Amino acid sequence: MTQPLRIALAGAGAFGEKHLDGLKNIDGVEIVSIISRRLEQAEEVARKYGARHASTELGDALARDDVDAVILCTPTQMHADQAIACMEAGKHVQVEIPLCDAWVDAEAVLARQKATGLVCMVGHTRRFNPSHQYVHKKIVAGEFAVQQMDVQTYFFRRKNMNAKGEPRSWTDHLLWHHAAHTIDLFAYQSGRIVRANALQGPKHPELGIAMDMSIQLKSESGAICTLSLSFNNDGPLGTFFRYIGDTATYIARYDDLVNGKEEPIDVSGVDVSMNGIELQDREFVSAIREGREPNSSVAKVLDCYRVIGELSADLDAQDGRA
Repeated sequence: MTQPLRIALAGAGAFGEKHLDGLKNIDGVEIVSIISRRLEQAEEVARKYGARHASTELGDALARDDVDAVILCTPTQMHADQAIACMEAGKHVQVEIPLCDAWVDAEAVLARQKATGLVCMVGHTRRFNPSHQYVHKKIVAGEFAVQQMDVQTYFFRRKNMNAKGEPRSWTDHLLWHHAAHTIDLFAYQSGRIVRANALQGPKHPELGIAMDMSIQLKSESGAICTLSLSFNNDGPLGTFFRYIGDTATYIARYDDLVNGKEEPIDVSGVDVSMNGIELQDREFVSAIREGREPNSSVAKVLDCYRVIGELSADLDAQDGRA
């Protein structure tokens, strides 16, 4: 393409800036518009990243003829409707994880993508982290098969705060957001999920969400996954993955990888960057330019939301029996 791919970003918070930092490293990309719920924040971020337009309304960006694609880093509850609005406006869209917080909304986004033929990608970053890419290449080559995944997703978050420690306008969710990373990754590495169980702890009196959760999964290959999630853990933040396989054990911590003996594995040559968010954005840009379906397209990650929807219904039923 001789013309730059012109991108608008909606949601100029901590994660939005991670995308903007990644986009700066991709040739032939222009950041045109920044959307935030506070105009002063949108204008400040627009100045920082050289965007010529700032607004509080996504519709303002969608109406521009110099916007080709949109990245959504907005609150979870807005994702599905905004993704559909982007495609209806003729814009390619990457929506940050999670795609939605209801199974029916996931189906609606896929239907709109099929109707428009536009690129609609979901930010399942674990597919792009060099650590997990390394394991995936081993699986594809027939050198490793997952027997079990043991995953811990831990935060200390008893208030609506973002990654910068700033107040959030919305409430995060262990199942629909944080579990989505692992549920999709487990299926990506071991096959379609055929069984799933979940338990949750007490709900926070103000936030109205469970602060602790335990999930068990089984894939069609026979592999199993145990996922522990907590917003109550007073310790290191983040998600840590242990892959126990037929030929090795790997422990992945974001973009770093060690073996079962905590010996480092060099993953610097796995891809062109060590930044999973940048690699995710590179895939989005490449898919648009090449007219192809991206890894983590809405179609490819849809089954993750089928599983989450079933778990959510089961947890609601458990609450009813309590």
